Amino acid sequence: MTRTGRAAVLAGALAAGLVLTGCGGDTAADRGPKLTVGGAYLPAPPTADLAAGYFVVTNEGAADELTSVTSDLAKTVTLHRTVDGRMQEQESLAVPARGRLELARGGNHLMFEELTRKPVQGDTVTLELRFAKAGTMTLRVPVREATYNPAAPAPSSPPSASADHH
Repeated sequence: MTRTGRAAVLAGALAAGLVLTGCGGDTAADRGPKLTVGGAYLPAPPTADLAAGYFVVTNEGAADELTSVTSDLAKTVTLHRTVDGRMQEQESLAVPARGRLELARGGNHLMFEELTRKPVQGDTVTLELRFAKAGTMTLRVPVREATYNPAAPAPSSPPSASADHH
């Protein structure tokens, strides 16, 4: 084999090794989503018809999506986003890789429809969050005063919601 031929074979082998190395890495995205939920609350609704819910999903892994939510509080729980001041029902909400899905007043949120009871401040509501890849997560959410705003300074630290994976 000529010197040029050996160099070409060596270059080809090196390139193939680099491609395989790039494909074989064990990154967070390869391991799937790694979700935690925090800051959950449900403001006490003024009527017994509808309620809204909010929380933040933090993802340290691959992308996922919140596909549905159920609760004994309501016959139906729908996912919404707010665009130009108008609510739009969504089939799912994206949870970006190594990012956050925020459900907050004026943005993404849950709507509890056909309530089975009117929640009052101090109650705890149980939710079942379903994710496309991560599966089901149980979340216990405190009911706060109707005007609760987590961005505003609170007189005392609110307890965090707990989440259990199934």
